[in-house]
Amino acid sequence: MASALIFGAGGQDGFYLAELCRARGITAVGVSRSPGDWLQGNVADYGVVESLVRKHRPATIFQLAAHSTTRHEALFDNHAAIATGTVNVLEAARLHAPEARIFLPGSGVMFRNEGRPISERDVFEASSPYALARIHAVHAARYYRRLGLRVFVGHLFHHESPLRQPAHVSRMIADAARNAAAGDTAPIEIGDISVEKEWTFAGDVAAGMFTLIEQDKVFEAVIGSGRAYSIRQWLDACFGLVGRDWRECVRLRDDYVPEYSRLVSDPSTMQSLGWAPRVGFEELAAMMMKRAV
Repeated sequence: MASALIFGAGGQDGFYLAELCRARGITAVGVSRSPGDWLQGNVADYGVVESLVRKHRPATIFQLAAHSTTRHEALFDNHAAIATGTVNVLEAARLHAPEARIFLPGSGVMFRNEGRPISERDVFEASSPYALARIHAVHAARYYRRLGLRVFVGHLFHHESPLRQPAHVSRMIADAARNAAAGDTAPIEIGDISVEKEWTFAGDVAAGMFTLIEQDKVFEAVIGSGRAYSIRQWLDACFGLVGRDWRECVRLRDDYVPEYSRLVSDPSTMQSLGWAPRVGFEELAAMMMKRAV
């Protein structure tokens, strides 16, 4: 049975990828620094990565490990997990699994953002340590592609699932709406609700990753819905499902400065490969509202 190594298995993307692997008869071998139902290991440690690749000789490798923050204080953590981790994976694959298909995530925030839809053809801009590390990883992918590896980059935009951590704004809002329905109107504090971004289901994004690596014509593509919604619309959707007014439970921070006002993709390349998200905005809100507390 073919195997897939999933570095960064502890996040929502790793969870849905593992599910898709099982559905395809692929043995998913998850790796994460955090404890859980996977192997514990740090992708920034080349010895660990090489040992795993040499042992499993995977048909597929997903390098999802990252610190999902753009703060400057995370400079070295981002570099270690994303940039160094990617080079470790690619070099280990070159030596021990040269036939493997390798997926690396890019990000919408690594592009110059002027508010219009962003495609894989747009210009990179190192606007944060996180973006810098992602740009480094993409160039590493291009280099190793020259050495004969099949390395695919899917630039991911904002995506959600019931597996989001409680501190994330989408989960905070869904939890607050569910609590309000039960009579608990304890307020949450959030920033600029006019910010627009994509709200794609993480399971659909994981399916897009497989769509990309299962063909050999396109090696870099944006994986997104191409549809932007504001945080206000997310509030309306979640609280609307329980018939409550979000203004009863939300305090807005006047001093909050968002990183962008609008971040949206141009997924036309992925659409040409036959992929599109199946779960819509309202359905995603309902999924997150049903999440067990």
